[in-house]
Amino acid sequence: MERGLLWLPLLGIFIWLAWAGWHEYRKLEAYKIWATDFERAKYDIYAALGQVDARLVWGRPTRQGPEQLQEVTLDTVTQIALCTSPSLPATANLPQGCDVCLELTLDSGEHRWIPFTDTALATAWQNRLQTLQKSLQSTPQP
Repeated sequence: MERGLLWLPLLGIFIWLAWAGWHEYRKLEAYKIWATDFERAKYDIYAALGQVDARLVWGRPTRQGPEQLQEVTLDTVTQIALCTSPSLPATANLPQGCDVCLELTLDSGEHRWIPFTDTALATAWQNRLQTLQKSLQSTPQP
């Protein structure tokens, strides 16, 4: 009987792990459906981000798909900066535990922040977006 009582907490942990895995799987499947409309997309626990042409869309991933969506076009972005843990602005309203983000400064002076879990991934996105922004600026407008 004592052995059964000792195994009961372990059973509870396994049930919780199975539920957490299923929950994350559902979020990932909803993201895959959402990301089909974009040329380039990323998913992590803090944000789902998609880019098509000069348009960027990002939001918080949920089981129903990304929520609290924000959108900007690269035409309105004047600067793309990488912010890391010590220099994260308090006004950014980033998820708890987020150590790195991309800061987009718009024409209007407004700032938008895209949270990332990995500095290397954030740097790659920053480089790609800056390259795309430069190519859009050098393309003659009809």
